[in-house]
Amino acid sequence: MSIHMHLRAVAESEIRDDHTWLAAFMWKAWENHPDEYAAGIAQSIDKVWGSVHDLCAAADVLDADADDSWALPVYGGRSVACSADADPSNPPLGILEPPGVSQAAGFLARVPFDELWDVAGAKLVWAGWDEEEVRQEFLGHHRGLQGFYGRAAAAGHAVVRAVWA
Repeated sequence: MSIHMHLRAVAESEIRDDHTWLAAFMWKAWENHPDEYAAGIAQSIDKVWGSVHDLCAAADVLDADADDSWALPVYGGRSVACSADADPSNPPLGILEPPGVSQAAGFLARVPFDELWDVAGAKLVWAGWDEEEVRQEFLGHHRGLQGFYGRAAAAGHAVVRAVWA
């Protein structure tokens, strides 16, 4: 089974705060994901987005006085509630407004991957897996989020999040 967290940068003025509309918007974006990914306005993380969040959360250990920007790249923003008559197969959705996108971009640019890995890496290597292979996978996710959020912040965009199963 394939499951992905899909992130899409979009101008805040183009977003309707309506679950049905956002689900349709995100579905169209998912159908165009290869083109949107190439254009730098989309990012996705397969099954391990919770572990990518755990990697970011290691920043809390590195600097206990830091803000909670580490929480923004994966789960940041607010959930968009379904209406009572919405299709129950619609994905969970969230929106991170432009100020949060800028905070996420700043966090990803400021905190080095190696420092996060030193704190969290041992918990992220699955039994029987090669540590360097897993490290490279997480480095790829970190770099992907770094570029994605950096571009979205520079454009002043919001980020919409959906989970597809």
